[in-house]
Amino acid sequence: MVGDTGVLVGSDADPMLHDWRGVYTGDAVAVVRPSSTEEVSAVMSWAADHGVVVVPQGGNTGLSGAATPQPGRSTGTPQPDRSTATKPSDGADDRPCIVLSTARLNRIIELDISGWTMAVEAGTTIQAVQEAAAGVGRLFGPDWGARGTATVGGAIATNAGGINVVRYGTMRDQILGLEVVLADGRIWNGLRALRKDSTGYDLKHLFIGSEGTLGVVTRAVVRLQPPADYSRTAMAALPDLDQLMPLFALARSSNPDALTAFELMPDSAVARVCSLFDVYHPFGGGSGSAEHYALIRLASHRPVTDALADLLARASERGLITDAVLATTSSQEEQLWFIRDHLSASAIYPLHPHGLKMDTAVPISSMARFLDTVQAVAAEMVPDAVVYGFGHVGDGNIHLYILPSDESAIERFRTIKPQLTARIDRATFELGGTLSAEHGIGQELRTRIAPQKPSVEWDLMGRIKRQLDPDNRVNPGVLFPPPGP
Repeated sequence: MVGDTGVLVGSDADPMLHDWRGVYTGDAVAVVRPSSTEEVSAVMSWAADHGVVVVPQGGNTGLSGAATPQPGRSTGTPQPDRSTATKPSDGADDRPCIVLSTARLNRIIELDISGWTMAVEAGTTIQAVQEAAAGVGRLFGPDWGARGTATVGGAIATNAGGINVVRYGTMRDQILGLEVVLADGRIWNGLRALRKDSTGYDLKHLFIGSEGTLGVVTRAVVRLQPPADYSRTAMAALPDLDQLMPLFALARSSNPDALTAFELMPDSAVARVCSLFDVYHPFGGGSGSAEHYALIRLASHRPVTDALADLLARASERGLITDAVLATTSSQEEQLWFIRDHLSASAIYPLHPHGLKMDTAVPISSMARFLDTVQAVAAEMVPDAVVYGFGHVGDGNIHLYILPSDESAIERFRTIKPQLTARIDRATFELGGTLSAEHGIGQELRTRIAPQKPSVEWDLMGRIKRQLDPDNRVNPGVLFPPPGP
């Protein structure tokens, strides 16, 4: 169906059976790499006929295990009689499994300059879309550190956000139309480039954020934006976290049309990135002048240097910041964002697989309170742990890590991790937050996510899943909480 080069087995398939962080590993008969929508349809039809589980995978940069097959899957030959296939509600079965990679679906189909849209295949990387848009004087808004590997399809599956959400919104806000291959192999062509269409249910939103549980996204029509002619970034030192939200409010009210990114960065992680990657610390050769910084970027069709300098001056007068550096060249700006791109624990802490990773979001007015709560809980339960948070202040999404201090602390950390996790989850829910702002539920959060939504909401989601995938073959064992007793 897909040619010899479209099927990987053995050691060739192995990299696709492990997740980005090295936390999840699974089993599969093969990694299948179709090169067209028609080939995806043929593979999905074959899988339906033989009772084979299909795990869709994009760039394999996911951080919650949603694109990794589960362990214990049969690697034997699929049987033509699908009546023997089990249909467990939680995916805990031994049906044979394939990973369906969209790596070969990497073409840009159409660039509509006058319509401000681009049609792309699902395996196209975010960076490739950005560069194609820039080549015709347009901008694709979403951006994050894994831009060179992460794909459009994966970003749609998790409703990814990134550093520009405060200006352009999440991936859901970029999608005008989708093409999806359903569990039974049928193709739904919803590739409409319409801004307005009031003709019933907007089906594309079922698949955005679905983590590949309803079908395989094969193509998308995305929005393009006017590019900014001028961009400037500053890094401001905060006297304490209580000044974070007042500074954000000042930045947003002062520059409502130019504020593109507003990121929190802890000095502990900034200093570590600078040390590991031989980058000069923006505030000096070693550690900086504060425990936390705000990374602020303004972008507009008008020069923004003076506006950013004025923002920093006003913030200083009000006691919101104690110091700041303003990038005046492209290389300086790139260095600041290099530091931001490498703050993830997977880049700077080898023990990260043993720690606690959180992709939480709370109402932005509660962010400082939430960060203080996490610090207090960690200090009480694991006082020697490495604790830091960074991320997207503009949308309330902070990536938090609590990590064992060294190898000798791993076992004790593992023992206390369930109680630590439960307390932070409870604090998140009490503030009206979410455990997953942009990384998805995947395998990682499914046993913890149930309290976040009312039972009727899970019931409605389950009904949709059963209608589109009655055999529970498309990425089972992710997204949904396990069934109760």
